[in-house]
Amino acid sequence: MTNSRKPSVLFVCVHNAGRSQMAAAFLTHLGGDRVEVRSAGSAPADTVNPAVVEAMAEKGIDLSAQVPKVLTTEAVQAADAVITMGCGDACPVFPGKKYLDWQLDDPAGRGVDAVRPIREEIERRVRALLDDLGIPPRPQAR
Repeated sequence: MTNSRKPSVLFVCVHNAGRSQMAAAFLTHLGGDRVEVRSAGSAPADTVNPAVVEAMAEKGIDLSAQVPKVLTTEAVQAADAVITMGCGDACPVFPGKKYLDWQLDDPAGRGVDAVRPIREEIERRVRALLDDLGIPPRPQAR
């Protein structure tokens, strides 16, 4: 996909404290400045899930300063692709947008051992998304 502007991806889940934060972090980490990345929640939590922060730190990605953000109509309108993760009818739908719904377990209330497999599946899907966008992932710094 050759485009004069970089693609914009919005990840959405209910609390913007787990799945969407991990997906956005992986896409930012692997896609760098070649893709615009946002995440939001239909009912954002106060903080990112501590088990998610710990699981991502194991991958060398720091989420400790991230804050859950509220989903806005403007964020959806600005995105080329909207990837939902269990936000149901709370996600606004606009014509001309690419929508994907990733069915993933919710890490809320789970420890880091339960979050790791969710994290691995999200990374796999983000890598496939980069491939679909024609963006090779940056080499891992690990």
